[in-house]
Amino acid sequence: MDWRGRRQSRNVDDRRGQSVRGAGGGAGLLLLRFLPMMLRSKIGRVVLVLGVVLFFGARMLGIDLLQVVDGGPQVASQSTHQSTRQFSTQEQELAEFVSVVLADTEDTWNAIFAASGQRYQEPRLVLFSDRVNSACGTASSAVGPFYCPADNQVYLDLAFFRDLNLQLGAPGDFAQAYVVAHEVGHHVQNLMGISQKVRTAGAGKSKAEVNALSVRQELQADCFAGVWGHNANNQQLLDEGDLAEALAAASAIGDDRLQRRSGGEVVPDSFTHGSSQQRMTWFKRGFDSGDISQCDSFSARL
Repeated sequence: MDWRGRRQSRNVDDRRGQSVRGAGGGAGLLLLRFLPMMLRSKIGRVVLVLGVVLFFGARMLGIDLLQVVDGGPQVASQSTHQSTRQFSTQEQELAEFVSVVLADTEDTWNAIFAASGQRYQEPRLVLFSDRVNSACGTASSAVGPFYCPADNQVYLDLAFFRDLNLQLGAPGDFAQAYVVAHEVGHHVQNLMGISQKVRTAGAGKSKAEVNALSVRQELQADCFAGVWGHNANNQQLLDEGDLAEALAAASAIGDDRLQRRSGGEVVPDSFTHGSSQQRMTWFKRGFDSGDISQCDSFSARL
């Protein structure tokens, strides 16, 4: 993929190398621990009363003092952070590559939304190491890249790309770009109200039915990633073999292939992302057409 020298996104939050604390609660637990001691002394009771008055007074002004003492809410920041850790040339180049891919998805989806008279809200991408706090909770790298609809952010540990190459057998920069574009596809679904419709449709349903809805949602995100790939190809950014790299990545993370790799039985009812063949088919569908109307995986026969 011809990416060097292209625009990098401003919507990247680099938290690599930063430690992750538990999700708050420190000041509250400390107060409970010393509450009996405070109640036994006159000075302690006075301090406690003053503290309660200060706490509720601040809450009336919209200030949460517990969050201030604890270091703030454990959700993604709205400003761009830069890690103080020193990165190797390869690590820094990979971060720049991801930033360029994100910027290119911004161009693609801004144009698509504008064509229908809508405004595209660009997502932020959080780079992290090992663990990260998001509005959807604390997650480890083991979950892989993910999108959090609660804060409109994509979360990515770049170490996943090493696993994609060495463990899953899907090397190449366009394989990595496909992963980013897929998560951005979930952001598009969120903006279009599709994600909420899926959650509503799954309420009260059996696990198998919920899984089936999840598969259709994931396949649509693959198709949306393909739509971005179509535009990248039209801009002559793709090198020979790039499409094959993306298809190899889609195949590598198909539910059936992952279940076989784990030594277990392939159980279609347990699929949440789709089979290898389905994921390749829907990415290719978006790639060939460049048309989001071709990405209606909810009405299609799978």
